[in-house]
Amino acid sequence: MLNTHTSASPPSTNSLIPTLEESSLLTDLYELTMAACYTGEGLDQRKASFELFVRRLPDGFSYLIAMGLEQVLDYLDAFQFNEAQIQALQASGVFAQAPDRFWSLLESARFTGDVWAVPEGTAMFAHEPLLRIEAPLWQAQILETYLLNTLNYQTLIATRAAQMRDVVGADAKLLEFGSRRAFSPQASLWAARAALAAGFDGTSNVLAALKLGQAPRGTMAHALVMALSAVNGSEDDAFTAFHRYFPGAALLIDTYDVESAAQRLAAKVNAGEMTVEAVRLDSGDLVKLSKMVRSLLPHTQIFASGDLDAKEITRLKTKGAILNGYGIGTKLVTGSPVNGVYKLVDLDGIPTMKGATGKVTYPGRKQVFRHLDPYGQWQSDRLALMAESSSKISSVNIPSANIHSSNDRLEDPIPLLEPFMKDGQRLTQPESLEAIAQRTQTSVAQLPASLRQVNSPAPPSPIISDALQDLTDQTRQRIQTQYIR
Repeated sequence: MLNTHTSASPPSTNSLIPTLEESSLLTDLYELTMAACYTGEGLDQRKASFELFVRRLPDGFSYLIAMGLEQVLDYLDAFQFNEAQIQALQASGVFAQAPDRFWSLLESARFTGDVWAVPEGTAMFAHEPLLRIEAPLWQAQILETYLLNTLNYQTLIATRAAQMRDVVGADAKLLEFGSRRAFSPQASLWAARAALAAGFDGTSNVLAALKLGQAPRGTMAHALVMALSAVNGSEDDAFTAFHRYFPGAALLIDTYDVESAAQRLAAKVNAGEMTVEAVRLDSGDLVKLSKMVRSLLPHTQIFASGDLDAKEITRLKTKGAILNGYGIGTKLVTGSPVNGVYKLVDLDGIPTMKGATGKVTYPGRKQVFRHLDPYGQWQSDRLALMAESSSKISSVNIPSANIHSSNDRLEDPIPLLEPFMKDGQRLTQPESLEAIAQRTQTSVAQLPASLRQVNSPAPPSPIISDALQDLTDQTRQRIQTQYIR
């Protein structure tokens, strides 16, 4: 056992931005206290299966786009506790009665388990596992906080981004402008990645773009127009100065008066004095203003920004706004969370479930089987046990409401969860953002219109296999017999 300090000290520096190697401590206290308890009770090496899923979709969502798996795998690759971290835990005083073996486990900690997950960019529904960890109980428990933080947030961003891409179509440009509104610097990086992986064309976050091998995208702020106007005397001088250093960059034309700015720019374009490839509108009646700008600058791309989301973009399109692209910030990276949960479903072959009112979970290691029709369109998902075969699932009747005609037949069901790690070793190479974005587009395009609408969508209820339902009933009965007094 390592020496105990008399007072707590930071594991490394005073910075609250952790390195990947420090992220094992980016967890809730009870994950570590439970791991210590498991160790003391001799349960730490029992094989546990935890599944991460969402009980209910956030308002306005009828599907989720799974995202964040790559960062989970990076975290598991780096999972460890260094000497300074262990000493800081000991010095906290919380673990004074923890068994010595707990510290030995932390000293030699590496993730040694298996990971099953759906590929990033896959459309999923309530109760369907996005990921399953199969590992020694103490390891699987400690992972909970980081996994939820990573998958919940990126899945939220990816789902919103996918909705917006679906609404605007393939040709419009979508740029992620949410860094200043994201919940933290780390969140801003994850938001940028998730948006790009769900079909956005670029991000203004410079660090995220460069780390992801892309050029950052953006325009200008009102501050530049106000500053140069104040010193040089006019808004036009500000536009000219900006184009001197960034020729062809989009000009923000709503600092003072949009119509006046557009008229002056049109005069210069028509006189051959300048080229205006793009302008951005950040306020006002975007329908009216976009039509006016198009009449004056017929060959200029018009971008809109300012608290836009899928519903507002739908309204703008319905009202006839003439827009070539959108900069999306606040309503992409903030709002109601994806409330994913991480629950123990099996311990050494013993199925487990939660029975609390409103929070009941399904026991056992599960698979999601997706039924598509011969045209590649989604028909239903069935939540089943891993031991069930595709052939058995395919023989099960699908609700008649999902069959187009008596001549239709369903293709063999597709199992969605795939192995990504075995015994702590990665089985796959990281995917490109382009590949994930293509999967996202395909997943959304397979869904019916009722699930893709942004106003009052109707999320489907899960179809539970007979075997899973039987196991659920048996497990509930066992719990009531054995544990409830």
